[in-house]
Amino acid sequence: MTEETPGFDEQQPQSAQPQQPDVPSGSEDAEPKAAPQEGAAPAGDAGAAAQVAGLTAQLDQVRTALGERTADLQRLQAEYQNYRRRVERDRIQVKEIAIANLLTELLPVLDDIGRAREHGELVGGFKSVAESLETVAAKMGLMQFGKEGEPFDPTIHEALMHSYAPDVTETTCVAILQPGYRIGERTIRPARVAVAEPQPGAQTVKAEETETADDKESGGPDEG
Repeated sequence: MTEETPGFDEQQPQSAQPQQPDVPSGSEDAEPKAAPQEGAAPAGDAGAAAQVAGLTAQLDQVRTALGERTADLQRLQAEYQNYRRRVERDRIQVKEIAIANLLTELLPVLDDIGRAREHGELVGGFKSVAESLETVAAKMGLMQFGKEGEPFDPTIHEALMHSYAPDVTETTCVAILQPGYRIGERTIRPARVAVAEPQPGAQTVKAEETETADDKESGGPDEG
């Protein structure tokens, strides 16, 4: 007969009993989260601000470079305009010099035409050719000057003969020996003339005659 151990069913090893895991209490063991600081910008806003600052700096650099390039362009444009004006001025001067040199070579021919006209030899086909040549020279700007009776001007006249005359009050051109020519304001040959000056003492005599006539008109000099 089997002998039963008393209390076997009632007692069990502790290892066989299931152990309940310890669950920490959420209210007691959980660490409190840090509250966000008031006034602090979020990380996204700070990055955007830095990006805007970088773009602004780049824009300033681009504006500065654009201003410098614009100034360079304006300077180059001004230099080009000055260059064009110089070239145009030089071109006109070269043209005027070339025309003046050509017409200077033609002056002896024009002198011969003038002498032939004075002697009545400018007739027939020679007359037509001479007049055509004078017309072409006039179209190129050649102008003749020098007339008898005009005051002597040493800048445009060359005195080849000199005399005194009682009927002149200043140095006067009394004969045109060779006409002068100019192109515009430029004299290419002065007029060669004979001049006459007032006779010495003629001015004094004339002044005395003028005073005598004035005295007669006024009734004579005052007496006493």
